[in-house]
Amino acid sequence: MGRRKSGQAISGWVCLDKPLGMGSTQAVSAVRRLFDANKAGHAGTLDPLASGILPIALGEATKTVAFMMEARKAYRFTIEWGVSTDSVDKEGAEIGRSDVRPSVEQVRAALPAFVGEIQQTPPRFSAIKVDGQRAYDLARDGVEFELASRPVTIHSAEVTDAPDVDHVEITIHTGKGVYVRSLARDLALTLGAEGHVSALRRLRVGPFSTENSVTLDFLTDLVHRSAASEGLLPVAIALDDIPELAVTTEDAFSLRQGRPIVLIPRQVETLMSRLREGSTTVSAFQGQTLVALGQVRAGRYEPDRIFNLP
Repeated sequence: MGRRKSGQAISGWVCLDKPLGMGSTQAVSAVRRLFDANKAGHAGTLDPLASGILPIALGEATKTVAFMMEARKAYRFTIEWGVSTDSVDKEGAEIGRSDVRPSVEQVRAALPAFVGEIQQTPPRFSAIKVDGQRAYDLARDGVEFELASRPVTIHSAEVTDAPDVDHVEITIHTGKGVYVRSLARDLALTLGAEGHVSALRRLRVGPFSTENSVTLDFLTDLVHRSAASEGLLPVAIALDDIPELAVTTEDAFSLRQGRPIVLIPRQVETLMSRLREGSTTVSAFQGQTLVALGQVRAGRYEPDRIFNLP
């Protein structure tokens, strides 16, 4: 007989505004402890040197984490000109120095080349695995290795501030897999300058943004007031662009047993017309309660994941 997981059966999303200096795993552990949740995970790692949006899934919400991996993201970051570092951030060792200070006009003129689908090489100090080892571990040990470039998409990039000649602030909206430090590195190279990321903040991950975020201090206060649930967002928030199928109580019971249900032709036609490109997943709701995620096949709805929500 397996061991029972400790903690409470708490389900929902926390849109955490992660502070500087805290790692993603540390943040997840802190939120899990506050809620005394039996299960937790996160959607998209955020480096300790970055602040901002870190969506954390509790309980049944962990079953929807995969849908956040494809979500669009927004970042605001500052490049400090004059010094390049091996990690392309302020903690790395200096590897280059220059008196070149690109103007705002030069940066604006260079940015369009980095918008759209582009090839990007991840930074050497990254979590990508090389022969079973993390790239950042190899880099710290001085091991020579090459990372392959890969296609990523940057939807927009614009200069949003330039407080002085040594700094420029840029805001970008991206698809998955984009490294801000790689963008800063490549932009500096294009402009014939040395530079590194001195500040980085994530503003959005899909439906999670600074507008619906909470801080650890705020969550701690809620817990002390026995109002922790006020800091939770619904499990289904991660599924906001997935077609919904309304089911009856009887059908919901069948789905929770893992059994498919029969659909009428009009339901099939409606659901298929609403599927986003490349997706085949449909969510099933009984009233406001998420019951299952599944596929429409041969006139039936077949559940893949079942949710145990009240």
